Amino acid sequence: MVVGAGVVGASVAYHAARAGAAVTLLDAGRPGEGVTVNSFAWIASSVHSGSAAELRATATDEYRRLEAELPGLPVTWSGSLSWRTGEDAPEAKPGQKIVDGAAAATFEPNLRQPPEWAIWAPDEGAVDPVGVTERLIAGAREHGTQVHPDVPVTAIRRDAAGRIVGVEMAAGPLDGATVVLAAGAATATLAAPLGVRVPVDPSPATLFRFRAPAGLVRTVVNTENFDLRQVAPDRLIAAADEPERTLSAIRSTFRGSESVELLSARVGPRPMPADGEPIVGPVADTPGLYLAVMHAAITLAPGVGRLIAKELVDGTDEPALADCRLDRF
Repeated sequence: MVVGAGVVGASVAYHAARAGAAVTLLDAGRPGEGVTVNSFAWIASSVHSGSAAELRATATDEYRRLEAELPGLPVTWSGSLSWRTGEDAPEAKPGQKIVDGAAAATFEPNLRQPPEWAIWAPDEGAVDPVGVTERLIAGAREHGTQVHPDVPVTAIRRDAAGRIVGVEMAAGPLDGATVVLAAGAATATLAAPLGVRVPVDPSPATLFRFRAPAGLVRTVVNTENFDLRQVAPDRLIAAADEPERTLSAIRSTFRGSESVELLSARVGPRPMPADGEPIVGPVADTPGLYLAVMHAAITLAPGVGRLIAKELVDGTDEPALADCRLDRF
């Protein structure tokens, strides 16, 4: 049983069902319409630090694999371009190149003033987060997964020996030998009555949507002012802090942006573990309970879902998840 049908829960359900497990996927709302819908959805695979470094490094490969398995997966391989004004160029990490202003202008031809240097990550991209979630769930259904939207889970059930035996819902109990909590920040709330402390809290993230000319932005652009990308011929989205400042920064950065107009601002409570790294794995003192909660869920979901399925279905201990366990706290 997977509790939470965001992108992480959908990935776990798909990969576990594909590996032969009998899977039930539950969500308090509609799949992908919680935290996932407000994600900037950048596949940032070139961030190589922390316990999830290996998982991030393979994110592009995992999405390529998933594209082959699930035709029509809504992924855009645009590359990403990052820079900071007034700073020296850093060393390139694997998957990155340091380019000059002339090269940056070939990737983003509408730049008013190309930066002295930029980090070009050609293999990175972005996704339609709800579309990816829906495609994963469709794939899970094809492998027999039972999907129950709009069904809030109120408690996790245990037997007298302390082993997980299912969940409690408003309509009554539902039996399951293993429960995967992939419910974002609500994971901590559901685990607490079991005596399991999951150090994850909601962290507000603001996503702005703008009306914009077609082709204004070509890549995923990351600066000190915003993360920015074009999601439709007449739409931009930005992850940033303040709408008017962001709008001003877009207009000062790109030629032809005078007509850019703010359409909406939404704040999403993304789940943030205490150390910023994923919490993934079984809970030793609560047999049958498995945790899957993380930041950078869009980047990590395909790979983490595949590895979780291997642990649950094949009984393996995956080395890439070794530093993500709850017992590190």
